[in-house]
Amino acid sequence: MKNSRRQFMILSAAGACTLALNGKVQAQAMVADTDPQAAALGYKSDATKVDKAKYAKYAAGQECDNCALYQGKAGSAAGGCPLFAGKQVAAKGWCSAYAKKA
Repeated sequence: MKNSRRQFMILSAAGACTLALNGKVQAQAMVADTDPQAAALGYKSDATKVDKAKYAKYAAGQECDNCALYQGKAGSAAGGCPLFAGKQVAAKGWCSAYAKKA
């Protein structure tokens, strides 16, 4: 069966929309405290729930939104982190890789 130019254009547009929406959905996925990478780094989506006995490096006030690795906008509830590629971390979260912003 021969495809017409119109069919090709419609299918191309639909494919482009699918790819664009798929990338947006994946970028918005949140890191769960139980993810293997998160557990290895001691990530908690709520910094106040960090086990201070296990992570002595933790200090009150340390949160993802004031970490040098945090890529979210100021005031946002979540943002990207290079340690969790393709997922977002909670702005009020914490992990053992915390490094204070300069």
